Amino acid sequence: MADNFDREDRIEEIGKIKLNLKHYPGEDYYCDGDIEDELLAITRDCAQVEYQRIIEERKSWPILYHLSSLRENIVEWLPIDKSMKVLEVGSGCGAITGALARKAKEVTCIDLSKKRSMINAYRHMECDNVTIHVGNFQDIEPDLPCDYDYICLIGVFEYGQAYIGSETPYEDFLKIIEKHRKKGGSIAIAIENKFGLKYWAGCKEDHLGTWFSGLEDYPEGGVVRTFTKDGLLKIVEKCGFNDAHMYYPYPDYKFMTSIYSDAYLPKKGELSSNQRNFDRERLQLFDEKLVFDTIIKEEQFPLFSNSYMMILGPEPEVKYAKYSNDRADDYKIKTTFVGSRNAGVLRGQIEKHPLSNLAKAHVEQIYSAYEKLSERFENSDIAINKCSLHKENESEVYASFEYLEGRTLEELLDECLEKDDIDGFRVLFNQYLERISYHAEMPVCDYDLIFANILITPDGKWHVIDYEWTFEKEVDTKEIAFRAIYCYVLENEKRNKLNLDLILEKLCITEAEASQYRQQEMKFQKYVTGKRLSMGEIREAIAQPVYTIEDFSMVSPAEKQKDKIQIYEDCGQGFSEENSFFLEEKEFEIVVAEGRKALRIDPCSDYCIVLLKELEWNGTKIPLKSKLLTMNGFKVGDGTYAFATQDPNITLQVAGLEQKEDNVLKVTMQITRMPLETITHMQKRGLF
Repeated sequence: MADNFDREDRIEEIGKIKLNLKHYPGEDYYCDGDIEDELLAITRDCAQVEYQRIIEERKSWPILYHLSSLRENIVEWLPIDKSMKVLEVGSGCGAITGALARKAKEVTCIDLSKKRSMINAYRHMECDNVTIHVGNFQDIEPDLPCDYDYICLIGVFEYGQAYIGSETPYEDFLKIIEKHRKKGGSIAIAIENKFGLKYWAGCKEDHLGTWFSGLEDYPEGGVVRTFTKDGLLKIVEKCGFNDAHMYYPYPDYKFMTSIYSDAYLPKKGELSSNQRNFDRERLQLFDEKLVFDTIIKEEQFPLFSNSYMMILGPEPEVKYAKYSNDRADDYKIKTTFVGSRNAGVLRGQIEKHPLSNLAKAHVEQIYSAYEKLSERFENSDIAINKCSLHKENESEVYASFEYLEGRTLEELLDECLEKDDIDGFRVLFNQYLERISYHAEMPVCDYDLIFANILITPDGKWHVIDYEWTFEKEVDTKEIAFRAIYCYVLENEKRNKLNLDLILEKLCITEAEASQYRQQEMKFQKYVTGKRLSMGEIREAIAQPVYTIEDFSMVSPAEKQKDKIQIYEDCGQGFSEENSFFLEEKEFEIVVAEGRKALRIDPCSDYCIVLLKELEWNGTKIPLKSKLLTMNGFKVGDGTYAFATQDPNITLQVAGLEQKEDNVLKVTMQITRMPLETITHMQKRGLF
C-alpha cells in the first residue's frame, strides 16, 4: 500500500485485508450488541454469494442493512477508476467498501470499532487493495496522506459532533477532510434530509427512532444532526467550497434505486416506492407518491428529497442513474443519463451498463432487440429509439440511446383521467393499440410495452424508449395491451376510476384470459428476479407495521359515514350528489322511477371486498356477467369483487332494462372493508 505509516504500526491480516491497529485503544466504545457477533460469524463462515439467502432466511433488518449488496448503489455510479486512491471514513461493516475496492486502485478505511472492521475484512478478504485503520478519527487523521482522489462520507457527516469537539464541528470536520483531498479530487457526502418527505409522512427519524425529531430540530439534543439542502450548502460555503453539486438518492441513500440531480429531476409518477419501513414501525399520514407528484409539479423536490448526495469537486458526467439490480444476476443493470443541461435544454445520452458478468449478454440482447423491433415497426407510426452497442474491451460493454424530450403516454393518459376526459383516454388507448399491433404476426415482441415506455415528442411522434424485455416470439397484441393497463392501474389508486370492463371489451378479453394474463405477469416477475426475493417481499417478511390515522381514532361520525351505502340516480345529466341518497342496510329494495338512465351503488367509501349475493330488477335476476353491469373493482371469485379505491362503485345501466312507472331494484350483498395494503398485496400476487 502507498500509505506511509511509521514503525509503530500494528498490523493484523485477515485474508488480503490489512487492519492497522496503531491507534486502536484496546476496546470498542461503540457496539450494536449481539447482532455484531452474528454478522461476524456470517462473514467469517459464509461466502458473499450466500448473503442473499441468509438475508431472506433471517428476516432481520440489521442483517439486511449490513449485508445487502444494494447498499453499494450509492457509490457505484461515482467516476472512480483504477488509477485512484479512495478514503472511506466510517466504513463500519463494509457495506460500500467492496464497491470502492472494485473501482479504485487503493482504498483506505477508518472505523472506530475493531469488531466492525473485522466484519468488513472477512467479507472482503480477497481484496488486496484495502487497509482498514481502527481507532478514533482524530487520532488517525494526522497520519493520513493528502492525495486522495475521492473521500467518501457515507452516513457519517451527521455524526460530526461526535468526531470533532468544537463550536463548529461540521465546518471543522469538513476542513480537516479537505486537507486530504488531492487537487482536482472530490468529497462525496451522503446524508438524510431533515425535511425528507418520509418524515412528514410519519417515518421515524433514522438515527433516534423518534417521530418528527429532525423536523423539530432535535429538541432532545444528542450528537446527530441532519440538514436541509440549504443547510448543507451554507456549511460548505463557510468552508470556502465553490464547487458543490447536489444529487438526490431515492428512496434514500441507504437502499438507493435511483439518483437524480438538479440537471435531471424526477417526473410525476416516478416516485412510487415509498414503503421502506424495514427497521421500525411507521405512521402513514398521507400517500407519499401523490404528495411527491404535487411537490414535483410545484418544483420543490430538492427541498423534500429523503436524502442527499453532495459532491464537492468536479461535477460528475452522470446526472441520473437507475439501478435494476434487485434481480437475478443475468439481468442486473444500471441505466444512466450522461450529459448536461444548458439554457434549460438537456443534452446527452442514456446508457445501460451490466452490473454482473452474466448481465453482459442481456445488454447485448438489447441491441439485438433494437434491430429486430426496428425491422418490425419500419414504416409504422411508432419509432424504436436508436441504440448503439459499445465494447470498449473484452470486459466492458454497454448500450447507448438517444435522449429524447417529450411526455410519456402514461403522463398523457393520467392527464385525461384528471380532467375526467374519458373520451380522450379512449382515443389515446386506441392509438396505442393500433400502433403496437403493426406486424404483430412477426416473431418478435416487446413484452414491456407499458405506457411509461412510450414517449411522445413535441412533433407528435411516438417512440419506444425502453425495450429491454424483447423476445423472439409472437405474442398476442391483446396480452401486451392488457399487461400495460394492468400495470398502469396497479401503480396508482387514482386510476381506479377507469372502467376496466370497457377496456377488456375493447380487447375482446374474457375473464378466463384476464386471469391467465395476470398469472403470466407473476411468472414474468419471477423470471426477472429469479429465485431471490425482491426488496418489497423482504419488507413484507420483516413485517414492520404501518399505522394510519384511523388506527388511532375513535369511531367518528365521518368514519361511520364510510360504512353507508350511497345510491346515485342518473336522470339524464349523469351522476351527482344532488341526485343521491344513503342506506344503512346491506340488503335493500328501492323504488326507481321510470326514465332513469343508470344507477350507481357505492357499497362504502373505503377499500373493500364485496360479495354480490342477489341483484333483481322487478323480480327478475340480473346476471353478474351482464354488459349492463360495470364496476371499478376486480373479480376475486364467483360474485366477489375487490375494490382498490376509496370510491368503489357498481353501475347498472337501467335504461337497458324493461321499465315500468315504478321499478323495484333488490340488492343483497356482503361488504368487508379492507386495508389498502391487503388489497394491493392480493393484486401483486395475481389473485385478481
